[in-house]
Amino acid sequence: MSQLKKITEDELKEKLAWCKKRRDRVDLRETDLYGFGLNDAVLHSADLSGANLSGSTLRGADLRSADLRNADMHGVDLSLGNLRGAFLQCADLSKARLGEADLHRADLSSAVLYGADLRGANMHGADLSGADLRGADLRGVKWGSANLHGANLNGCILNASDVASFHAALCIVVM
Repeated sequence: MSQLKKITEDELKEKLAWCKKRRDRVDLRETDLYGFGLNDAVLHSADLSGANLSGSTLRGADLRSADLRNADMHGVDLSLGNLRGAFLQCADLSKARLGEADLHRADLSSAVLYGADLRGANMHGADLSGADLRGADLRGVKWGSANLHGANLNGCILNASDVASFHAALCIVVM
């Protein structure tokens, strides 16, 4: 694996402003953004593949259609974030906070969500095939037509009221 590019928070803000002005896609591939405060950041369609976002705060951030494949997002706070259609294949989201996040049609195939807080998240149409959801808090998740084929759900946390919608997402009939 190549060494991550270093950037300061001020340089990042400059880059985001420049890209917004020019309507360019933000390129932050393999960039070290460890612990950055990016609440409400607009990163729509940004390329963050292979980036280190662990420990960062992105509450309410707009990451629609962003490329976050293979990103290290351990412990990231994406609460209330918009990740509709985001590409999160093989991303490490262990211990991440995704409460009330919108992950509609996001691709989380083979992602690690071990111990993640997904309470109230919108997962309608999301692809979680092969994802590791061990110990994840799934209370109040809106599953819709999410794909959970081959996902590891050992020890996940659900409310009794969530069981029917969870079973529907797994295509299990409860009598």
